[in-house]
Amino acid sequence: MLQPPPIVLSFAANDPSGGAGIQADTLTIASLGCHPLPIMTAITVQDTAGVEDILPLEPEWVADQARAVLEDMPVHVFKIGLLGSVEIIAAIAEVISDYPAIPLVLDPILISGRGDELANEEMIDAMRELLLPQVTVLTPNSIEARQLSQDEDEEDPKNTDLSLYAHNLLDMGCENVLITGTHENTVQVTNILFDENGVVRSDTWQRLVHSYHGSGCTLSSAIAALMAKGKSIDQSVFEAQDYTWQTLNSGFQPGMGQYIPNRLYKLQLKDAADGTGAPST
Repeated sequence: MLQPPPIVLSFAANDPSGGAGIQADTLTIASLGCHPLPIMTAITVQDTAGVEDILPLEPEWVADQARAVLEDMPVHVFKIGLLGSVEIIAAIAEVISDYPAIPLVLDPILISGRGDELANEEMIDAMRELLLPQVTVLTPNSIEARQLSQDEDEEDPKNTDLSLYAHNLLDMGCENVLITGTHENTVQVTNILFDENGVVRSDTWQRLVHSYHGSGCTLSSAIAALMAKGKSIDQSVFEAQDYTWQTLNSGFQPGMGQYIPNRLYKLQLKDAADGTGAPST
């Protein structure tokens, strides 16, 4: 008899394009062999080009969704994406504080790929105060790392020494910080995992030519799923990067905007090898 899959509870917003948000989390978590519990934080109006509007849910609805399934099923890892409001941040922080033994992966979504603001300063302050002290793995890109760790008297907001920002975030309570280098002006993409002792690992990946909608959601959800399967943080981070790069390299452009990661690329490769893929048109 098969063992039941590990369970990952994800807080995220609905994305009708299916590229990011709760849809991205669910696909990623399931494709890596875990059972997703999707807890919606907000409804968005967006497509593959960008986010037009956000309707945050009532915080009680967010908390009640989570508590209902937490009282019913054993959750192995929490994952948090787009939050929607200060009140939702407070509600989620209260829920997860009741389960301190469950690891937490936080993808601090502050702006969209197009540059739409998705978190104001009040929300960023609430993340710093209420969520970061509970985080096991934080997964900001370099822009988000700078913004989250920024002091009001920071002299150089474009400092290229990402370790400075990582240590600021670790000082706020995070156990591990993975800063991704997609937005850095480098030939290849370097992602660096830090803990209180410094650099845990540094991985370099070929920079792909397209821009992608939902890459951060994919990476953070993959880390959560692999941790739920019992892998170490170090190994989870590496394997999640590899999985994410493969989804991007196999990505597709269904609309007029960004490419979407192909989170089912392994299934499609298998179908192609078996000769059971979709007929060409």
